[in-house]
Amino acid sequence: QVQLVESGGGLVQAGGSLRLSCAASGLAFSSRPMGWFRQASRKEREFVAHIRWTGTTYYADSVKGRFTISRDNAKNTVYLQMNSLKPEDTAVYYCAARLRMSAEADNLKNYDYWGQGTQVTVSS
Repeated sequence: QVQLVESGGGLVQAGGSLRLSCAASGLAFSSRPMGWFRQASRKEREFVAHIRWTGTTYYADSVKGRFTISRDNAKNTVYLQMNSLKPEDTAVYYCAARLRMSAEADNLKNYDYWGQGTQVTVSS
């Protein structure tokens, strides 16, 4: 049984930082592409960042230069370091795992497993 458990969300002022974690179990983590998505209130879920098993990363334009995705295969954990946060970053952030090695990184339909989400609120 695959489980993805996010943590690290919270309330932060604009310009601040947060680090999200996603602990994975029940899958061969080190060889799985992983992604972060977010969903703001009354909006569709959108792509944030992706990391391949090789460590190659991809980012949405809206977070490029501010967010960093990384992974620790020894801990079966993927991270999202978020700096220079803006009120528009407010959303529920979801971790996702993909079984296919090659697919569009920013398409949520390509992901097979999802965490329950963690709330990030950025105040102005």
